[in-house]
Amino acid sequence: MNTLAFLCPGQGAQAVGMGADLIEKYELAKRRFEEADEALGFSISKLCFEGPAEKLQLTANTQPAILTVSVILGELLKENGVVPSVAGGHSLGEYSALVLAGVIDFKEAVLLVHKRGEFMQEAVPVGKGGMAAILGLTDEVIEEVCAEVQKTVGEVQAVNYNCPGQTVIAGTIEGVTKAAEELKAKGAKKAVVLPVSAPFHSSLMKPAAEKLAVEIEKLEWKDPAFPVVANVDGKLQKDAKTIKANLIAQAASPVKWIDCVKTMTEFGADTFIEAGPGKTLAGFNKRIDRKLTTLNAENEESLKKVLDYFKEVG
Repeated sequence: MNTLAFLCPGQGAQAVGMGADLIEKYELAKRRFEEADEALGFSISKLCFEGPAEKLQLTANTQPAILTVSVILGELLKENGVVPSVAGGHSLGEYSALVLAGVIDFKEAVLLVHKRGEFMQEAVPVGKGGMAAILGLTDEVIEEVCAEVQKTVGEVQAVNYNCPGQTVIAGTIEGVTKAAEELKAKGAKKAVVLPVSAPFHSSLMKPAAEKLAVEIEKLEWKDPAFPVVANVDGKLQKDAKTIKANLIAQAASPVKWIDCVKTMTEFGADTFIEAGPGKTLAGFNKRIDRKLTTLNAENEESLKKVLDYFKEVG
């Protein structure tokens, strides 16, 4: 069998209805949703299945919701003999990947990312910070423009290096707005303001990282069953101590996703499965390296297709 990598999506992948078909068919899904509800003290399952969308999109709800669905899908793949040799997750998705690698207990992770969402929202008041996706410019140009705008207008920096031709910037509303204007003038195909309520992964998230550090230190962390790449530097993580330090830094540091995927391919991965809602990371993979085989398992139908695929190639 080919060397397999799991990918777990981050915020923005959520959709009302996610997980509903899984709970009907799989006892594992039912059990995980019950555990998530118990850990949080409210029904994240009801929010996933029924919405409303506005409530599901609140950061403190989105994060445990996506993690729960991603872990369920990853565990169902593993139960059926589809086991990765390496894994990675985008932002929040790194936590999902770590649960699948046995680093942190599922219920503890659900509560931790709920708090992470709260800390991130508290760090910058709603309406004060923002993010924008810049399409069609090199990272060097984006970084130069952000550095100039930061000197005069307000905090802004490149925070998500998603794939060639797509980099996300974040900072104060003023900084992001000015940088987006300047980048369009420099030839960006698009500067798309993202529907988020905080400037995730920017240096403005340092207060969130400090609060998160306290919570992370309270929990038991184990060495991973398989390596998980770190968002902060794109390198393989093989021990609990490194993982904890990287997760604390991750909240206020850029996500180096291109480096993460390249590290997994250098490790030997040639087949990837995005386990979780949406197909965002599968789309990034096409832009990063077209030779990679990337499948996605986001619901009962797509999960079955992935399992059928591995029965044929197995």
